[in-house]
Amino acid sequence: FTYGELLARSRRLAHALTKAGIRRGDTVAILAPNVPAMLEAHYAAPIIGAVLNPINIRLDAATIAFCLQHGEAKLFLADREFHATIAPALEKLGKARPIVIDIADPDAPALPSFGGVEYESFIASGDPVFAVPGPQDEWDSICLLYTSGTTGNPKGAVYSHRGAYLGAV
Repeated sequence: FTYGELLARSRRLAHALTKAGIRRGDTVAILAPNVPAMLEAHYAAPIIGAVLNPINIRLDAATIAFCLQHGEAKLFLADREFHATIAPALEKLGKARPIVIDIADPDAPALPSFGGVEYESFIASGDPVFAVPGPQDEWDSICLLYTSGTTGNPKGAVYSHRGAYLGAV
């Protein structure tokens, strides 16, 4: 994609997220390798004030379920390539399961879906010129990451828009 296309796709995703009920402070989780959806999520969630929770692709089902539940994910972008660990993680959540958007894997098209909505269809419903609100406060959370701890469950670390900006500078 060109940068212009990345901007339009990120705005489409941001708008689709708001249409799905995602609001400022809500957590949007993603488990995917370095594919376009991962990059787009890194822009789309923060520009609507949501908190992005990228989940490590090497985690087991129990840890994925813990991260989704503890981080209070409202929406989960899930790459079908990791069906073997994501499906049992979602089963563990039961009715507490977030909205799930499937990221299709062109190398494994036969893998079953998780949520019944495919990523490209989801973002197609969004507006490519959506007026993004941006953060309301520089201390708003931008990202939630989990560490792999040795004392039990992973520990969450929250980054603010200010911290991300200062880290980039």
